[in-house]
Amino acid sequence: MDNSNMPAPPKTWLVESILATLFCCMPFGIVGIVYASKVESLYQNGLYDQAHKASEDAGKWTKISFWLGLIVIVLYFIAIMFSGASIFFLQGF
Repeated sequence: MDNSNMPAPPKTWLVESILATLFCCMPFGIVGIVYASKVESLYQNGLYDQAHKASEDAGKWTKISFWLGLIVIVLYFIAIMFSGASIFFLQGF
């Protein structure tokens, strides 16, 4: 098979989507894993446009998972700080 006509393989996002699933936001990270797992097989089967689209979708869902998880973590720590501050002020210093 002549590889000279094959475009460069798109990024799979598999490692990033697994990490985003574990540490950030599980539901959206799983969607990222599903798309990421399709990229390589689509590329190997010669479906380059579909592989590129799956790569874009995997990247999109992985980034959504990361940013949503980060936002939730920040809001959680803000809630903890306000909770501690309200206890401090309710006790009258």
